Amino acid sequence: MSNNLKFTAAHSSTFYATLRGRVDAYFAGQGISSHANGAMWFKAIFFLAGYVVLYGLILSNLFGVWAMLGLSIVLGVFAACIGFNVSHDGLHGAFSARPWVNRLMGNSFYLLGANPYVWKLTHNVVHHTYTNIPGHDEDIELAPGLVRLNPEDPLFAWHRFQHIYTFPLYALASLSWVARKDYKKFYQKQIGQHKTPKHPRREHINLFVGKGLYYIAFLIVPYLVLPLAWWQVLLGFVAMHLAEGLVLGLVFQLAHVVEGTEFPLPHGSGTMPDTWASHQLQTTANFAPSSPVAAFICGGLNRQVEHHLFPKVCHIHYPALAPIVRATAAEYGLPYLENKSFGSALYSHYRMLHKLGRPLEKRVKEPVRMSVGAY
Repeated sequence: MSNNLKFTAAHSSTFYATLRGRVDAYFAGQGISSHANGAMWFKAIFFLAGYVVLYGLILSNLFGVWAMLGLSIVLGVFAACIGFNVSHDGLHGAFSARPWVNRLMGNSFYLLGANPYVWKLTHNVVHHTYTNIPGHDEDIELAPGLVRLNPEDPLFAWHRFQHIYTFPLYALASLSWVARKDYKKFYQKQIGQHKTPKHPRREHINLFVGKGLYYIAFLIVPYLVLPLAWWQVLLGFVAMHLAEGLVLGLVFQLAHVVEGTEFPLPHGSGTMPDTWASHQLQTTANFAPSSPVAAFICGGLNRQVEHHLFPKVCHIHYPALAPIVRATAAEYGLPYLENKSFGSALYSHYRMLHKLGRPLEKRVKEPVRMSVGAY
């Protein structure tokens, strides 16, 4: 696997230039910004205010133990929705034209117990550049050895059952994130094949201070102000993160590990067979594109095709961009992958886990794609 991975030169395709021109023309013709509008601000305020209210209700001691446990679970779901709807756009610089607003919204990631700086390295830089490329995109290396999410990973006997045991593992994603993942990624020498830069001193401080404040807010403060045993507080904390992790894990996996998405390999020289934009179309899928509920909850992550092509555009605009992207992709003979509902995407992911848990035909290192020569 080459460390110096690069995509086919952009001049070999006019697809992305054409698409970008059409998207720019849409915003100019409508006389609107590509950043947040009133509807987006409403969503941000709704989820942030809901998070604060739920946290306050738990600390109020107005409810019984079982009610507080239920509130903790709902709080975990709201935390995931903040990640989807607020943090994600802010960290991509899509929320506002003002950098300080994006930083503020991106820092809402601390409310999930996660570190925004580490996320920008692993997600914005690595995942969005090397999507679904084995050995490079660590988003398809969940629990290496235990879960096989790409055909280049070693196949073990227990993978035959991964379509059964993987879904419960997704619920552990948030706990791993808050207690382990950020520390591990921060001190890795490289993420995938991407060398980790030297971190500024302030980011070392932010990592430990942010985590420390989160542990205090969700473990120490509840223990001090509520008439609960330590194990009851810990149980509420775990329940919150199991709910958060399940929501986060499912939404992210339904975009890249479903039937139809590819796991392209580079040529021996380390050059990918396609341009970056066509690669995104081959490795990314939408789900439930017509569902207003999915659009409201998932923060545009149910429209990952549009997001991967235009990560700096606020997700509130993705429904309007989708017909432009679909038509342009068809014009250039490129795929536009989509599952019509959340249920169909979930079942497709289940079938992919089943398929990847069994031997596949060995792939060659230099795949030939008929669509490349077409444009």
